Amino acid sequence: MKRNDFIKTATFFSSSFLVIPKVIGSAGKAIKEKLSPKIVRSKEGKTINVLGDMQTIKLTGKDTNGLFTLIEEENVPGTGIPLHVHENEDEVFKVLEGEMELTVGDITTVLKAGDIGFGPRGVPHTWKIIGDKKAKVILSVFPSGIEVMFEELSSLPPGPPDFPKVAEICGRYGVSFIK
Repeated sequence: MKRNDFIKTATFFSSSFLVIPKVIGSAGKAIKEKLSPKIVRSKEGKTINVLGDMQTIKLTGKDTNGLFTLIEEENVPGTGIPLHVHENEDEVFKVLEGEMELTVGDITTVLKAGDIGFGPRGVPHTWKIIGDKKAKVILSVFPSGIEVMFEELSSLPPGPPDFPKVAEICGRYGVSFIK
């Protein structure tokens, strides 16, 4: 087929048929609300301290129609989260700077700048910032919702965490700690 004939055919089809793909959400239902574009600059977002984990929430479920949450974490060496499991979310960790030791299931590895780790729901995991400098990590969570738990945890009083209270809050969101 010659180029001009192809363009004429393509023009006919594009003017005759309008194909709009259905966007499917986390519950397998078609998303009815149209998503709006959003630009989040490097210093923008809501910064919270979640039991020592410094998070800047960049995109929430409200921004993504419940599809995912995007959080930037910037932490000093020694910061970490105990072994836990999510019932509802999958997590993707992308290290931008520094080093993170990540354990997912039976795999323990060190992630460095550019590396990605995947923690599927139902699989126990933990992480800790290691090395001698701060680490910056992008945490993507599918589907969204966990940001609500993080905000609730960030509102706890400063000082050593009341672990039974932390476990109770996390349990309401389908996150449990493994001893």
